[in-house]
Amino acid sequence: MNFASIRIITSDISTLIQFYEKITGLPITQYTEDFAELRTPSIVLALGSTRTLQLFGGAHLAAPKTNRSIILEFRVEDVDAEFGKLREHLGNDLIQTPTTMPWGNRSMLFRDPDGNLVNFFTPVTVEAKNRAS
Repeated sequence: MNFASIRIITSDISTLIQFYEKITGLPITQYTEDFAELRTPSIVLALGSTRTLQLFGGAHLAAPKTNRSIILEFRVEDVDAEFGKLREHLGNDLIQTPTTMPWGNRSMLFRDPDGNLVNFFTPVTVEAKNRAS
């Protein structure tokens, strides 16, 4: 089995596409007006509009802008440099400036336009770097 992707269901797919392209610097492929993917070497972040829920059995299956338990994490080369680039863009959605965590990652935490938590991190200790390789 391979973990293939994480999908965010949203009521505003175009705003999330623009946001994730801005913060990652990577292109997102929009296959239909209701479905897009951000492909990285390790995982795919899929974006689906609420209309896609009908294909799975109905709108009651997921509610956009209600996540309070998952953090989307992106390992970046230099979290402090990313913070410098994104600081103004994130505004009030910035939760935590770059901070070295007890497990050895330097992390910054912010919210996407739907309120989902996003963590950019860089392994900085030997142990964290070993786990990342």
